[in-house]
Amino acid sequence: MYTRLRGVQAAAALGVVGVLLGMAGCAPKVKRDDFNNEVARLREEMQAGDRQVASQVGGRLDSTNQAVADHARRLDALDQELQAFRSEYNVSMEKVKGMLKFNVPVHFEFASSELRDADRPVLDRFASVVKEYYPGAMITVEGFTDPSGSVAYNRRLGQRRADAVKEYLATSGGFSSETLKAVSYGEVRNRQVVPGAEGPGDAGIENRRVALVIDHAAVATDQVSIR
Repeated sequence: MYTRLRGVQAAAALGVVGVLLGMAGCAPKVKRDDFNNEVARLREEMQAGDRQVASQVGGRLDSTNQAVADHARRLDALDQELQAFRSEYNVSMEKVKGMLKFNVPVHFEFASSELRDADRPVLDRFASVVKEYYPGAMITVEGFTDPSGSVAYNRRLGQRRADAVKEYLATSGGFSSETLKAVSYGEVRNRQVVPGAEGPGDAGIENRRVALVIDHAAVATDQVSIR
């Protein structure tokens, strides 16, 4: 932009100088002093314009460089936070169509939608990460079941499990209802962690779970390394 503006200024100045030269050659009434004064005035206008453009561009560059540096620091901090979250709670993460999905170790007893006390800390940690790095993002809680029981029953059970986690995130995590959704996938086979595994008892507990999905539009997590 600076080069373009400088070029426009130079062209304008050359055009005026050309007119003055023509006047100097064709009209004896144009005095040399007047010509020199006019050139000096144009030179001062160009220099003033250059100083203004440089000041504007420099300010924008400083602001942009600062924003890039701050963004890089946030990405580094986010990367470290996510890796610690993964290691501490055995959480896996994946990027899906612009969203970040957390497969958290939050499981349910057979035929139950009651949140276990042992699973609350991982939800607390998830809430702290979201509030720090994804304020205002939409969070979807996905509920799942094992394949024991009918499809209709499991769809309802999966919804109750998702609702239980949604309520916990709203009450203990401090999220507003506008940023939380709960959906059920029931026993859908392509989302079962251990296909076909089912209760009663501890069998199939890997499938009795929730997943947490962040739909974000702020922080550019595409640059974050999630392995």
